Amino acid sequence: MNLPLSFEFFPPKTPEGVAKLRAARQQLYRLKPEFCSVTYGAGGSTSEGTFGAVKEILAEGMTAASHFSCIGATRTRVREQLALLRTMGVKRLVALRGDLPSGYGTGGEFHYASDLVAFIRAETGDAFRIEVACYPEVHPQARSPEADLQAFVTKIRAGANSAITQYFYNPDSYFRFVDDVRKLGLDMPVVAGVMPIVNSTQLMRFSDACGAEIPRWIRLRLQSYGDDGASIKAFGLDVVTRLCEQLRAGGVPGLHFYTMNQSAASVEICRRLLA
Repeated sequence: MNLPLSFEFFPPKTPEGVAKLRAARQQLYRLKPEFCSVTYGAGGSTSEGTFGAVKEILAEGMTAASHFSCIGATRTRVREQLALLRTMGVKRLVALRGDLPSGYGTGGEFHYASDLVAFIRAETGDAFRIEVACYPEVHPQARSPEADLQAFVTKIRAGANSAITQYFYNPDSYFRFVDDVRKLGLDMPVVAGVMPIVNSTQLMRFSDACGAEIPRWIRLRLQSYGDDGASIKAFGLDVVTRLCEQLRAGGVPGLHFYTMNQSAASVEICRRLLA
């Protein structure tokens, strides 16, 4: 396919989840990803599980990127965790503001992801390749599209190397975002985040929470299938494969799959792209 791939996982909470993720990773490794990333819970609540999964991925011979969120964190704590990640052999981070756990208040010494990026660069130089998030359909908490774009620019100028988008199903939103970024003189890679469609209820819930738009025609089709899981998955594979084909034709520098710790859909989409 000659298109860099990466896969995102979340830290499992049970022994069964750990075993299932190990099996899923082995299937996805066959696609020779550039790296695999592991998410980081609100306020760093999963940091132990995150770093544990990262350590396993490294031991399996793959490049691992640890998500790293800063909201609610102190500089001392971040400094300690950066040192730990360097000791583990991690060379890639996904730097995020992140969310506070409910009832946590507003503590911490970082307010924005750009603060974290600047701190990592000041503390560690070029020890890490830093990815940041971006939102082709605008961050749900942004004051305006212009403010959201400016916040992204600030993260890049603070020292980020590249960006990974929130998932989307309208390729025009991605291409428009990249055009806007290029007009501001930034030329770093903007990798497209891809969410396979395997469960419509889960997808609707995630999308409402993160501000990702599900086009009306997709939403109505998914609703029409009701509890017919096979039809939902078949439709989802067609829709997301077509999206990836359009992104590839438009010159996307890479695809980052939000796997939800499953392999089947991502493997099949990539198989179709190779066909």
